[in-house]
Amino acid sequence: MKKIISGAMAACLVASMTACSSAKPAETPAATTAAAATAGSYVAGTYSASEQGFAGKVTVTITTSDSEITDVKIEGKDETPDKGGVAMEQLQGDLLKAQSADVDAVSGSTITSDAVKKAFAAAVEKAKTGDSSTGSDEALAFTAGTYTGTGVGYNGPTTVDVTFDDQKITDIKINETKETEHVGDVAFEILIPQMIEANGTGVDAVSGATFSSKALKDAVNDAAEQAGVTNKDAFTSNTVETKAQDPIEDTWDVVVVGGGGAGMAAAAQAAQNGDSVLVIEKNAEVGGNTLVSGGQYQSVMPYLVWDPSDPDATTGKGYDGNEYNKVKSVQGCIDELKTILNWSEEPFDEDYYKDHEYVAGDIEELSKHGVVADYLPTLQALKKEIQAYLDWAQPKLDAGTPESDLTLFSTVNLHIFQTYYGGLRQSADKSSWIYGDVDLVSQFIEDGQDLKPWLEDMGSTFVEDTQPTLIGALWYRENQFIGADVDTDGDGQKEEYKGRWGTYFVAPMTSFLNANDHNQIMTRTTAEELIQEDGRVSGVKATMYDGTEVTAHAKKGVVLATGGYAANIKKVVETNEYWDPEYLNEKTETTNRGSLQGDGITMAEAVGAATTGMGYTQLMPISWVDNGDLAFGGGDYAVYINPTTGKRFVDETSERDVLSLGEFRNGIEWNGHKGVFIEIANAATPIPGPYPYQDEDEDGRQYVRTIGELADLLKEEGFDTDVETIKATIEDYDQAIINGTQPADVSKKQFSALIGDCEKNDDGSYKADTYNLDDAKLRIRFLAPSTHHTMGGVAVDTKRHVLDADGKVIDGLYAAGEVTGGIHGGNRLGGNAITEIFVSGRTAA
Repeated sequence: MKKIISGAMAACLVASMTACSSAKPAETPAATTAAAATAGSYVAGTYSASEQGFAGKVTVTITTSDSEITDVKIEGKDETPDKGGVAMEQLQGDLLKAQSADVDAVSGSTITSDAVKKAFAAAVEKAKTGDSSTGSDEALAFTAGTYTGTGVGYNGPTTVDVTFDDQKITDIKINETKETEHVGDVAFEILIPQMIEANGTGVDAVSGATFSSKALKDAVNDAAEQAGVTNKDAFTSNTVETKAQDPIEDTWDVVVVGGGGAGMAAAAQAAQNGDSVLVIEKNAEVGGNTLVSGGQYQSVMPYLVWDPSDPDATTGKGYDGNEYNKVKSVQGCIDELKTILNWSEEPFDEDYYKDHEYVAGDIEELSKHGVVADYLPTLQALKKEIQAYLDWAQPKLDAGTPESDLTLFSTVNLHIFQTYYGGLRQSADKSSWIYGDVDLVSQFIEDGQDLKPWLEDMGSTFVEDTQPTLIGALWYRENQFIGADVDTDGDGQKEEYKGRWGTYFVAPMTSFLNANDHNQIMTRTTAEELIQEDGRVSGVKATMYDGTEVTAHAKKGVVLATGGYAANIKKVVETNEYWDPEYLNEKTETTNRGSLQGDGITMAEAVGAATTGMGYTQLMPISWVDNGDLAFGGGDYAVYINPTTGKRFVDETSERDVLSLGEFRNGIEWNGHKGVFIEIANAATPIPGPYPYQDEDEDGRQYVRTIGELADLLKEEGFDTDVETIKATIEDYDQAIINGTQPADVSKKQFSALIGDCEKNDDGSYKADTYNLDDAKLRIRFLAPSTHHTMGGVAVDTKRHVLDADGKVIDGLYAAGEVTGGIHGGNRLGGNAITEIFVSGRTAA
């Protein structure tokens, strides 16, 4: 858009701070050196060589005598400090001690480790001949032609067609990629012309798209090698020079730092309020972590669920005026409602858990020990709602109507109360408890009722007739995005924009940019400091990618919407009060984009902001093993299998921390990652969210097989699991669903689908005699936990003012979204984030 100013690589060093690992380690470099060299083995001197690491070039410099390596130095400015940086520091000593590249890779940093070892081996070869040249003075030459190269990105392989003449790159075209739209493709648009200009791949990675940047670099390097590049070091070092422009200084009513969901909501609402707005975004495109999230938001749609004023209604009128069929309940929901109905109203008994283990997710036990006083009114109101529903539902159940043929119960109070107990957690040392502030929780859930109409008024589109669930959501009240129909070019005709990009960004961004000629977005621009004058925050200092300084003054206020810090593993580990260090440590992967470093929290603390809940980081239990990225999905339709026993080990519909803990305790270490388990579902059951794969095999991630083919797959992947036990586990699970009972191994609160195939009756019950597991196509995925959401952040009130240590408002400073704390307690429900960030963004404006 015309008002989006691109200011890109200043954030590159920070943005490249993402995981440096790979699911299946690359082969150890063949070139190794003898651990015990003899006199004359080397020509004494200093020698350097470089290789492509995770986010950029890694250079190893060695110093030798004639018989040994006396010093090793490793540089890699773009590698992640808390992963690649740690690996480089460790390998520096390991290589010197071994006098050889034959050392172990550092777990969790395989790509960086392999690059270091290859560069070390190349430097040693130079030392043997006395070749101290860097190669940078050699002219590049290629065998002219077009070559297809491949690199592995965020969602899988990216292939490119690169054309060379005899001296340079002349063209780069993307052949095939599965990278996330408006993340990976934006990186490609920036990097391709830079690589052509530089005649090489030494250009900086694009902030927030490190995986995609690496994939493109690797693919072009692959093509260059096929073209016989004569000087690989020079090719991988060649870059473009950037020059700072004149400083920019201007004034707006509102300055928003961060262009993710919370930032876009704040910008759109402020613009609708009549304010001029600047959005400062460190990545190359707005979207933040919202753009790589599942994208569904939790909020009950009253027209789709049971209505006490018309209990037998089977349809309801939506916000658009159309009639929609009400959604059905799911087996197990009513049992959970009965548990809540019997919840003790006594004050929460913390003392009981001093002598007894607190098992997160066990509400049968938790319900016996009272409720935090702040949530008692909610519980009491909810009990009345549940009782009214059961008065209607129980006679139907007693008459033989299956639960799956009853209208779903869902209310705002249920959402609030489940957010409370889903986030009620005890610290690891049992010294403290955490739960969401009832006012903040009630605010985002109640105001979430207006979110869909607000977005739809700007052109966003949603699925209007479903209320699905997703991993760790605890209930069926998700809202599925479609996209947006918006006139972005001013020609009077609406264009269609699909997916999260359309629903959550094109619609509010168009509204915000069109509201005022002064409104704009500065991308590739990193906010570094809040301006504070006479105790009031009055602006932001930032730097663009090329070094251009920006001073943005805010007449009304600054809104911090910079997200959390789950990609800053070092900070996560340092603040941890909840997870066993065996499970959460600096080797842990993340689902987050690399830009999620906690910058906003740091800036807020510098002007006196208090923080809360910093010790609690949510792990995403369904992440890809190879890089930690979000695999998407839900637990209501799948079984999670212990690779050692072949049995289920957890209620798959539990909270995310419950699932992750179960995975660590029951999973295995596979390809250097702990907590790996096997997820099995019927391949015909769709995976919720923007899932990038169909039924094709994705190496190390997804496979579609029958139960009879499973043994060979597991053997190929290195799993020593008895398939007959898995089969028996699935059959018991499926029969429990068919018969309306509980599985023999682990009970489950809610079921929505079988693993095997089975026909249904008109009322939704199963025809037991048609059950067939042997011929059913199964989707098998290998998954593990990784960091996902940081519940802690700056302290705020219900107007989203940022508070200091005394609970006083810091004038002029507001915060919205994951940068804040005090809302989700010790664990966030799936889908609550999108609701909260958009509601709080609007509130902060």
